Amino acid sequence: MDKQGMQTTAQNPGLPPQYPPAPFPGHPGYQGPQDSFPVPPAGYPVPPAGYPVPPADYPVPQAGYPAPQPGYTGAGPAAFPIQGQPGYGAPGGLAGVPWMAAPQPPLHCPPGLEYLSQIDQILVHQQIELLEVITGFETNNKYEIKNSLGQRVYVAAEDTDFCTRNCCGAARPFTLRILDHTGREVITLERPLRCSSCCCPCCLQEIEIQAPPGVPIGYVAQAWHPCLPKFTVQNERKEDVLKIVGPCVVCSCCSDIDFEIKSLDEEVMVGKISKHWSGFVREAFTDADNFGIQFPLDLDVKMKAVMLGACFLIDFMFFEHTGDKQQRVGVW
Repeated sequence: MDKQGMQTTAQNPGLPPQYPPAPFPGHPGYQGPQDSFPVPPAGYPVPPAGYPVPPADYPVPQAGYPAPQPGYTGAGPAAFPIQGQPGYGAPGGLAGVPWMAAPQPPLHCPPGLEYLSQIDQILVHQQIELLEVITGFETNNKYEIKNSLGQRVYVAAEDTDFCTRNCCGAARPFTLRILDHTGREVITLERPLRCSSCCCPCCLQEIEIQAPPGVPIGYVAQAWHPCLPKFTVQNERKEDVLKIVGPCVVCSCCSDIDFEIKSLDEEVMVGKISKHWSGFVREAFTDADNFGIQFPLDLDVKMKAVMLGACFLIDFMFFEHTGDKQQRVGVW
C-alpha cells in the first residue's frame, strides 16, 4: 500500500482500506481467481430446523425369517433345480414343466448325452393325441422323457408320413427324433420295415440308435424265440453287450409289465424296462403309454441311450394300439 493510501485511511478511520489494483502474489504457479468461476445460488435451501432423526429403537430383521418358497426363482442353494430354460422346437411340450440342469459332460460323451450320466432311471410319457382319439387316424407319436424327480430331460417326436402310419400300423418303419431343451436333436432312432411275426426268423425287428444324428452308437435286435420276446443289445460295432427278456404273455390288467435287462448269459439282472399301467380309460381308448427304464448309474451313457431306443421299439411292437384287439400278447 502506498503512502498516500495509508494517509487517507488514517485521516478517515471509517473508510475501508485501499488495496493496490494488482493481486498479492500467492503460491508459485497460482493462476489467480477466474472471472467465470460459478457463484453459488443465493437461494440455496437450508435444511429445516425440525428434521426428524431416525429412532433409536429401529427394528432389525427377525432371526426366524421364513425361507423362500420352493417355486421362488431368486437366489437359492447351489443344487436347486432350474425351473425354466429356453423352449424347444418340438411341438407338444407342456409349459411350466422344469428341465433338468445340464451336468458337466464326462469324457468322450456324445453331445447331449451328458444328462444320462447323472441318472439311473428314465420315465417315458407318451402324449395323448386328441385328433387320433376322435378320428381314429394314426398321428405322429410324441413323448416326454423325464428323470425320477419329474424334471424333463428330453422330448421325442416321430417323423413319418400319413400313409406309412395308417397303412403299416404298429409295424411301420419310423424315424424318432429326440431333442434337448434348446431344440437340438441329440438322438435319432431309425427303425426299418421288418417282419412282425416270429414265424420268419430271418427278418426280425431292429432299431438303430444314433448320437449325434448320423453316428450309430448301438443297436437293439430281436432274437428269435418260440415263446418269449427277446432282444440283443449291441454296441456301435454290433458286438453283443446285454440281453432283454420279456414275459411270455405281454398283456396285463391293473399291473405293470417288465422286460428284464440281463447279462449275456441271462444270469444277472442289471435293470428293466417297465410298461406302467395307466388306468382303464387311458389303456382302453388311447395308445398313450407310460414306461420306466432302470439301469446302473455307472452304465455307459451310450448304452443308456440304446436302452431308451429299446423302450420305443418295445412300445411299437407290443403296445401301439387304440383300444382294439390288435395288441400283441406275445411274440406271435
